[in-house]
Amino acid sequence: MWSLLLTGATLVLALALAYRPLGDYIARIYTGTRDLVVERGTYRLLGVDPRSAQTWQAYLRSVLLFSLIGVLFVYALMRLQQLLPYSLGLPAPSEPLTFNTAVSFVTNTNWQSYSGELTLGYTVQLAALTVQNFVSAAVGIAVAIALVRGFAYRRSAVVGNFWVDLVRGTYRLLLPLSILASILLLAGGVIQNLNGFTDAATVSGAAQSIPGGPVASQEAIKLVGTNGGGIFNVNSAHPFENPTPWTNLFEVFLLLVIPFSLPRAFGRIVGDNRQGYAIVGVMAAIFVASTAALTVFESIGAGSAPELAGGAMEGKEMRFGIFGSTLFGTASTLTSTGAVNSMHDSYTALGGMMPMVNMMLGEIAPGGVGAGLYGMLILAVIAVFVGGLLIGRTPEYLGKKIGPREIKLASLYILVTPTLVLAGTALSFAIPGIRSDVESTSIWNPGVHGLSEVLYAFTSAANNNGSAFAGLTANTPWLNTALGVAMLLGRFVPIVFVLALAGSLAAQDTVPATAGTLPTHRPQFAGLLAGVALIVTALTYFPVLTLGPLAEGLV
Repeated sequence: MWSLLLTGATLVLALALAYRPLGDYIARIYTGTRDLVVERGTYRLLGVDPRSAQTWQAYLRSVLLFSLIGVLFVYALMRLQQLLPYSLGLPAPSEPLTFNTAVSFVTNTNWQSYSGELTLGYTVQLAALTVQNFVSAAVGIAVAIALVRGFAYRRSAVVGNFWVDLVRGTYRLLLPLSILASILLLAGGVIQNLNGFTDAATVSGAAQSIPGGPVASQEAIKLVGTNGGGIFNVNSAHPFENPTPWTNLFEVFLLLVIPFSLPRAFGRIVGDNRQGYAIVGVMAAIFVASTAALTVFESIGAGSAPELAGGAMEGKEMRFGIFGSTLFGTASTLTSTGAVNSMHDSYTALGGMMPMVNMMLGEIAPGGVGAGLYGMLILAVIAVFVGGLLIGRTPEYLGKKIGPREIKLASLYILVTPTLVLAGTALSFAIPGIRSDVESTSIWNPGVHGLSEVLYAFTSAANNNGSAFAGLTANTPWLNTALGVAMLLGRFVPIVFVLALAGSLAAQDTVPATAGTLPTHRPQFAGLLAGVALIVTALTYFPVLTLGPLAEGLV
């Protein structure tokens, strides 16, 4: 118990210390007018005028064009892998797997239907996947900043310049933090080399092939950018990626530090730090509640097998204990990271439900870099509207009127992900040929748990998380294609509505607060926002949860 409390207190203290300086720094990155030398060179290379701002439509076109180029680039490198240096003699992955992986890394999902150390060489890992870890994270932050500008600007036809936001986020935020994190991870024992495979003899005399790789550099950005894709199949459970208890806690910190600091940047840009405190307070409350629930479920070990065994240690990381596993799992699934240091498929039924619910909430506590903030701001818009209906207050947020257009865009944003999750899961079982393939090839644990595995996969893909119930074999033509489509639509359709909302808000003038204005910085609004987050998002999935993890856990 004391170890649990000390670990939790250390993490809270570290995040609290980073909140203000990092949040203020992020705000300066996106509001400053001076460009670095390397940034000016990049703008000339791209043919971009950093002083020209874009409408939300132009901003959206830039996001989509850049992401399309990224998908094509990653796809080409993977298909040409056998011709590249440091390919380790590995062949090119199949077309469906290549499509799935290219989409996965460009959408900041990093879902992996393959064993990393046995499928991809170092050139693809570095030039394709690691690069996308940086730029896909920068895209998410850029979109969030565009929405924040929508609240901050008055009578404006523009929401910023995507290319400037992309370059600044990469050079000034993600790259420096990743370099620092890489050095600390190296000091903690994470490997960094290009050695390929090393043959060794085990204690029992058996032969073993030990993989190497540029792990520390990719580990740093996969966590800082809330990406999640790892070089090794077991991800952050591998001792080469996560050697010690302190590196485990440090990696959790890296997952959370930017998402929890972005509300401070939001408050600074809109000119009211209290708004940032309200948002981060809701994020923190949901995070603590989720971590506590998952830890309790796994500590109790409810279920026939755990009760007979005297505990539920299957799938846990023995080096870190139950809390080290549940804390990492909560941080991963509430930040759209998908990195794991334990196997969620081996959790108890109700414990395995919690990572799923974390994603179904929309990953807003604190969410992925950028995506968590704009997801929470969308919910804040809905909360203001609901508050106006309940108590007769004027539906305004930060001086901007929340009218029919704004609430329609927010509502459409909320509906995208549940539609993809439920439709993808339903089609996997409704179409006879596909159902036969899923049940005979993909599902290794038939029955209720098999449904949970497929539901988890589509929840992870549509929410751009990337974690999985590891009992599901997803490297099949159907799942590679369907999950790839879910990742694409789950990433970019919501971005369309976010940028449209940003444009609508930026075009408005601010209205002065009156006696009828709902204060959005007080605990009452924070409670309303948390309630809206739970009711509007999680309850959408309640019927399908009763068929999967709830049915399994309550039997």
